[in-house]
Amino acid sequence: MEIARKISHLKASLPSHVTLVAVSKFQPVEALRQAYDAGHKIFGENRVQELTAKYPLLPADIQWHFVGTLQTNKVKYIAPFIDTIQSIDSMRLLEEVDKQAAKCNRRIRVLLEVHIAEETTKHGFSVDECLHLFQENQFDACSHVIVAGLMGMATFTDDTGQIQHEFQTLKRLFDAIKQTDKASDSFTELSMGMSDDYPIAIQNGSTMIRVGTMLFGARK
Repeated sequence: MEIARKISHLKASLPSHVTLVAVSKFQPVEALRQAYDAGHKIFGENRVQELTAKYPLLPADIQWHFVGTLQTNKVKYIAPFIDTIQSIDSMRLLEEVDKQAAKCNRRIRVLLEVHIAEETTKHGFSVDECLHLFQENQFDACSHVIVAGLMGMATFTDDTGQIQHEFQTLKRLFDAIKQTDKASDSFTELSMGMSDDYPIAIQNGSTMIRVGTMLFGARK
């Protein structure tokens, strides 16, 4: 029950306002069951095929988050059950989520992914693009999504100063959006921080961390 112990220890150490998303990509169903039996019900996956395979094998009250790059043609497979898509990196993708959610008569929570890292391999809106979307009310036509906040990934580096700077950049954007009065009351989540950098993320305003390796060990 090592997974259960790690889950309990981590959750006990978190501030009450911080949500843990256990990133279970590449992990077997049994590992997720151990976490679930320890009382954890929020899991993150980054591949549609893997998520749709796991979904029917696990309890129905699990809250699934999609945290990876999502292709528009794959949205329809997760729209019937996904709770939150954390990786909205284009208006085209958001509009497709809205379309598929409408077909399922659902409203899906989404986070806008913002590119704050130096690495060009990471995805997301620029800070200016993201702010512009709110200023121009670009989300008004999407009635089946709930824009619940922002998500970002810091550069993979040992330079904690750089990581902190990148998280601070995202927090400033989050605060600026809140101050425009263009965001709804549901705009409350700032998802940043993973196994290696979540303490820095929490210090800089994160409300949601995405932790995998620290809980489940190396990817299978």
